Amino acid sequence: MGYPKYKKILFCTDFSENSDYAFEFAYGIAKRDKGLLYILYVIPDNPHRKFAENVIPRETLETIDKEFKETLINNYREHYIKKIENGVPFKIVAKSGREDAEIIKFAKEENADIVVMGTHSRTGIQHAIIGSVAEKVLRHSPIPVFVIPPRVKS
Repeated sequence: MGYPKYKKILFCTDFSENSDYAFEFAYGIAKRDKGLLYILYVIPDNPHRKFAENVIPRETLETIDKEFKETLINNYREHYIKKIENGVPFKIVAKSGREDAEIIKFAKEENADIVVMGTHSRTGIQHAIIGSVAEKVLRHSPIPVFVIPPRVKS
């Protein structure tokens, strides 16, 4: 029995150490299957944005947004792009919204074959309060989700 070929691999990141570890799996799949690797970061909704727009000068907000975009590009470059070999196609993507909903929406729109993401493995009260994006994606995704736990420290 052969394994499925994944031509569109959606890797989701928050630029954490756990995401960096999960990238190794997503990249490995893309390289093995000669697939397109999407590297997706979802910018969480900021409930205070409207308030900030009313009290902070527009020029200041534009400067903040510009610096955020530069930081985002640098994060993509430092965490992932510099590790990708020639011949492995990839696209970097940033979306805004609720993380789990945007991940699933993007996966459907691009007809991704698999979602690869790390988890922070929070438990107890932390999990109840913060929730788990990976768990929500896993529960609602119409396509396979490969959830990578944190690397075991030796």
